[in-house]
Amino acid sequence: MNKTERLLAIVMELQRSKLLTADELAEVLGVSVRTIYRDMQGLSEAGVPIIGETGLGYSLLKGYFLPPISFSVEEAVSLLLGAEFIENRFDPTFREGARSSRRKIDAILSLPIRDETNRIQKSIRLLQKDEKDIMTKEKVNLGIIREAMLEGKKLRFTYHKRIAEADGNRVTVRTVSPFGLAHDEQNGWLLLASCDLREDIRHFRVSRMSDMTMTDDTFQIPDNFNLQSYRPKDTRSIRVCAIFNSEIKDKVEEANNYYMEASESKEDGYHVTFRVRQPEELLYWILGWGADVVVTEPESLKNRVREEIEKMKERY
Repeated sequence: MNKTERLLAIVMELQRSKLLTADELAEVLGVSVRTIYRDMQGLSEAGVPIIGETGLGYSLLKGYFLPPISFSVEEAVSLLLGAEFIENRFDPTFREGARSSRRKIDAILSLPIRDETNRIQKSIRLLQKDEKDIMTKEKVNLGIIREAMLEGKKLRFTYHKRIAEADGNRVTVRTVSPFGLAHDEQNGWLLLASCDLREDIRHFRVSRMSDMTMTDDTFQIPDNFNLQSYRPKDTRSIRVCAIFNSEIKDKVEEANNYYMEASESKEDGYHVTFRVRQPEELLYWILGWGADVVVTEPESLKNRVREEIEKMKERY
């Protein structure tokens, strides 16, 4: 990054943030603090209204705005692909916003950049799961969730779990305070929320929610909660061990099961250790490998596998 690019980057960072210290700018731009001081002097001499507050940092004079700048091919493709993802996976309001953003970005690109960007876009495809009903349900729910988060209102919905809880119920009605949304490649959209029933933060797959409504009850996100740094509690306490046929080792690794904790190739096969909350969480995944896997522990899961095999034999 040359000096001109760095000066533009500083103005853009200040335009994006209300206040930044020299140390913060130096870290973002990968230069020394002394270089930032010199750049600030240069920007001030060039007429950019930089305000320096001793002990606090730098900011731009209120109302100052850097005119639009051109995008590189890589920047344009990144923005357009990001907009396409939102268009495909979010609720109707954001879908329209994403479409509008794509049109605006395309409109301000120079002809050579636009042609190159279109060429690259045609060579990249964002694959979506062919689960139209689930995706439609997700998008409807996402709109309600987003509205509830903006208004600080609680949500009530029916939640359908894949595996029954200790009381044998798979379906429960939950009232929650929505803290944020996260997207997972395997599970789709997840809602992080404080659950009134469990009195703790829980994760809910948006596609498993039904009958969702926004209540009149309000909530406030705790000051110590930060979605970007939040890490869920690991409640997986049960160890599951299995031996796979060595010939399918690459397929098992490629499956990249969420619960997989350790693996090792031995003479008798590919040994894999999982860590789960309930053994049943792995039952159908294990059965999917047929005779190429043997569960060695716990005994309870070995028995469940036997039971399922007997049921299958009866049906065939």
